[in-house]
Amino acid sequence: MQRFVSASAPLTSRTLNSILTRRSGTMARPTRRLTNPALFICDLQEKFRPAIHEFPKVIATAQKMLKASKILNIPVFVTTQNRARLGETCSELALDTPNGIATIVHADKSLFSMWTPEVQSALSTLPSPVSCVIVGIESHICVTQTTLDLLHAGHNVYILADGVSSCNKEEVPIALARLRAEGAVVTTSESWIYECMGDAGIEEFRQIVGLVKETSQSTRDSLGTLCKI
Repeated sequence: MQRFVSASAPLTSRTLNSILTRRSGTMARPTRRLTNPALFICDLQEKFRPAIHEFPKVIATAQKMLKASKILNIPVFVTTQNRARLGETCSELALDTPNGIATIVHADKSLFSMWTPEVQSALSTLPSPVSCVIVGIESHICVTQTTLDLLHAGHNVYILADGVSSCNKEEVPIALARLRAEGAVVTTSESWIYECMGDAGIEEFRQIVGLVKETSQSTRDSLGTLCKI
């Protein structure tokens, strides 16, 4: 029989400990808000460096997201566009290096979309729908077509306004407006990271707070340029 404490009974330390023990036993463990996230890095290649509007800011956001993916154990999908002509993925991202981030897919493509057979195959092994967050270029071409294909496949898509760009900066707001209308969520890197966690009680929270502090200046710089377009 369950025992109840009378409202008039004195609240002794023994009674209080009993109540707290019962409550702690039934308290749910903190869980993440986004249970199936994946990071997509679209075509951040050497040859694009001088051509893309505020390219260093896009790289900085990609680096931040890659660090977050390592802390939160988020799978990373990366593509290059015609690598033989446009170069390798930018070296400062340190992908698939001994001290860098291991990718699930790091594929070259002729498609503008990242929705390649390699990506489709790897993504099919994850619980669906996947919450796909996209960083990269160009907003109105490869990022747009990747987003449309992922949405069509039934996945959730987030586009980081502080992590995408194009050669002509005027293309960016038009592309983001279209993709928002198609059903994608346009957000920022910090907002997405915190949404992914959803609870300050998860064990990785302190590491993420450290990352946010570490990248605070570059985040301000990226927001001040890429999100003003």
